[in-house]
Amino acid sequence: MRLIVIGGDAAGMSAASQARRRLAAADCEILAFERGRFTSYSACGIPYWIGGVVDGPDALVARDPAAFREAGIDVRTRHEVTGIDLTARTVTVRDLDGGRELREGFDELVYATGATPVRPGWARTDAGGVFGVQTLDDGAALRAWLESDPKPSAAVVIGAGYIGVEMAEALINRGLSVTLVERAEQPMATVDPDMGALVATAIRGLGIDLRTGVTVQGLEIKNGRVASVVTDAGPLAADVVVIALGVRPNAALAEEAGIPLGSTGALRTDLRQRVPGAEGVWAAGDCTEVLHRVSGRRVHVPLGTHANKQGRVAGINLGGGYATFPGIVGTAVTKVCDLEVARTGLTSAEAALAGFATVTAPVESTNRAGYFPGAVPMTVKLIAERDTGVLLGAQIVGRTEAAKRVDALAVALWNRMTVTEMTALDLGYAPPYAPVWDPILIAARKTEEKLRG
Repeated sequence: MRLIVIGGDAAGMSAASQARRRLAAADCEILAFERGRFTSYSACGIPYWIGGVVDGPDALVARDPAAFREAGIDVRTRHEVTGIDLTARTVTVRDLDGGRELREGFDELVYATGATPVRPGWARTDAGGVFGVQTLDDGAALRAWLESDPKPSAAVVIGAGYIGVEMAEALINRGLSVTLVERAEQPMATVDPDMGALVATAIRGLGIDLRTGVTVQGLEIKNGRVASVVTDAGPLAADVVVIALGVRPNAALAEEAGIPLGSTGALRTDLRQRVPGAEGVWAAGDCTEVLHRVSGRRVHVPLGTHANKQGRVAGINLGGGYATFPGIVGTAVTKVCDLEVARTGLTSAEAALAGFATVTAPVESTNRAGYFPGAVPMTVKLIAERDTGVLLGAQIVGRTEAAKRVDALAVALWNRMTVTEMTALDLGYAPPYAPVWDPILIAARKTEEKLRG
């Protein structure tokens, strides 16, 4: 068997590694193409590298191409797959450094191309000082610009989602003046407005100029470099601009080849990561859609945790084993300086869109016993189905030890627990770590009271 993997990051190389462990080299040749210079790296670590918290880029690489080659996987970096022929069972590949075009045959194909940044027309420019933060190469280019002469002093970050907020913090930690622009009325649209307001306060407390309800209309370029960001509320001076408007599935190559896409525009797979309607084609990672176990809908949620799991599942199945990926509940965490933000399940708006009638109960507590040094406020918000009391979603905003509490709530969601059942959860207690009534238990109790009321 000849296996070709398109994409050398988390999903693709997890699939290749699992298949290689189960299949001898004599039984299976594995060839992986990656258009960048790195394999198996943490894109999530780029903001912390930019901000000087961690080293990079090598520290962000879990396994380099040489290690994969030693393990029997032929990794070819700086090679971009430009076409797939399902009838001929071949891929067309461009050597980005050498300029050659190759054609390689396959028996099985793993499509793991990831996601591509959302770039409006005004953002498609070769001007100096305009960056995305999708790959390690992007991060290296931004670092070089920040350290160039003359050094930039004014930054504008466009988009206040996870990456935008993290990049704004990274840049202000480097001593730049930072303006964070968001079209919505709050940052972090992945949480409810009342929780987003807490995040907005923390962002402004860092000295970041947060502008919400503002739409970017273009960039002003002077002498080949960005000079300002043009918005409907006036221009914003900038000598470095970071565009963080989210991503979309990188599925164009699949669509051109006739590989079926799902309703989200990403590839749809079965539980074993096979693509129905495309024999011998598997897909994993940010280019695929997944089942949301709470709403029952197909969604596109690009996260490294899902990519690694999906790639592992595909590789196990390719190697003759059996594994499935049963879906997600939408768990995510981030931080803004010392403020931690977490969510899992559905927001209030998402629950309404899915047809649920809900009850919510935001509760303020503390991360530790109130008398213990270091006790700070924490807000926990639960969203439950009105008639059944089944947990539909949860959000947490607080300081130290807040965000990872969402993991207990994710487990409750996964197992369709009711808030009544959650009031009796046997959670760990000690004054340095939690009040005698953990914030999760208080929130469950308050939500139950609202259901009864």
